[in-house]
Amino acid sequence: MAQLKRRTTGVSVSVVIPVKDNAEHLRRCLQALTSQRIIAADEIIVVDNGSIDHSASVALSMGVRLVFEDIPGIGAAASAGYDAAQFDIIARLDADSVPDADWIENIHAAFDHDPMLVGVTGAAHFLDGPRMFRRLGASLYLTLYYLLVGVFFARTPLFESNCAFRREDWREVRDRVHRTDPMMHDDVDLSSHFGPNRRITIDRAVRAGISSRPFSGPPRDIALLWRRGFDSRFAHDSLAR
Repeated sequence: MAQLKRRTTGVSVSVVIPVKDNAEHLRRCLQALTSQRIIAADEIIVVDNGSIDHSASVALSMGVRLVFEDIPGIGAAASAGYDAAQFDIIARLDADSVPDADWIENIHAAFDHDPMLVGVTGAAHFLDGPRMFRRLGASLYLTLYYLLVGVFFARTPLFESNCAFRREDWREVRDRVHRTDPMMHDDVDLSSHFGPNRRITIDRAVRAGISSRPFSGPPRDIALLWRRGFDSRFAHDSLAR
């Protein structure tokens, strides 16, 4: 693992990355994290969710913390990583995300400048798919996501592929989130339980590349993605009011 750079600002950051059978994308993600330009993470936690490829070996070879979660599903895996986090801010990426070189630096800036901020969710561009579609497509997708979820819950939601939130707030809600429900979007779930009095903001300086694969699969998979979104909304109907 590359030598960690000196932390120069107030908060400390744990990065959590759930993974299942995504070894080479994970390697790319970790390389980006260990090559941050100015400020590095205080710890990086990879949560292996039953991989049968060499994802765990990649994590160990990069010198990061490795946690195993046997309960299947991204909600269970992500929650296990959040529980294991030791530092002030929990930052979240997918294994196939690639954070910008100043990603940790901009997360520091967001929380250092606003002590009342609970969560920050960032901007993204697609790493794959038609080149002319990558930036515009991701922008349209995230705008639609923020608008729809924002209308449903009257608050800004976290975006699981690129977000960060305070560990103390996670500890307050971790017993209420739907860790094991495969039909639940864990970012919508967590945003809902944070409630209307905890402020989440969109910070476009917190940037990461993400995969467009969930939106380029067969219609059945895309339909399931939207169904999970509606299930996540109606499961929190009382919180949305």
